[in-house]
Amino acid sequence: MKTALIILSEGFEEIEALTPVDILRRGDIQCTVAAHHDNKFVTGKTGIQVVADELFRDASEREYDLLVIPGGPGIRHLRKDPGVLEYVKRHAGADRLVGAICAGPTLLNDAGLLDDKRYTAHFSVTDELPDIIADQAVVQDLNIVTSRGAGTALEFGLYLLEVLRDKESSSAVRKAICA
Repeated sequence: MKTALIILSEGFEEIEALTPVDILRRGDIQCTVAAHHDNKFVTGKTGIQVVADELFRDASEREYDLLVIPGGPGIRHLRKDPGVLEYVKRHAGADRLVGAICAGPTLLNDAGLLDDKRYTAHFSVTDELPDIIADQAVVQDLNIVTSRGAGTALEFGLYLLEVLRDKESSSAVRKAICA
């Protein structure tokens, strides 16, 4: 079974995190939601509290087929953590899939993963990421998949499922949820 790790920090964008988790789980991807601090309760940007499966420090000791970085103001916590940056580099360096949405690509940029890559992100980070492709909901360049924001989270999740499994699995989930 394919696996995914989704890292949540205080202030994460709920739609960008939970929509891909939902889609991936519907597609039989084993998802681990990891809290980036010392307890499993993580509060999102709009105040929705989520109970993570485990803490990032424990989850990061394993390998996954996919790493997902949601956006929202909580991304600043991940960007300040050298352990997160090292994990992201190691994951991507092993040629495993990395997905980032909204402001999430700023973390990928900090890790040096966007050099010479095509990507998209939320328009609010164009000062940090000037080469954003603004007319596409999801952009893939090698093992890096990026998306624009909360409004593209469904397409992002379905695309990640297609890359991890196959087009038929993604189409089946799309049909089941009437997307």
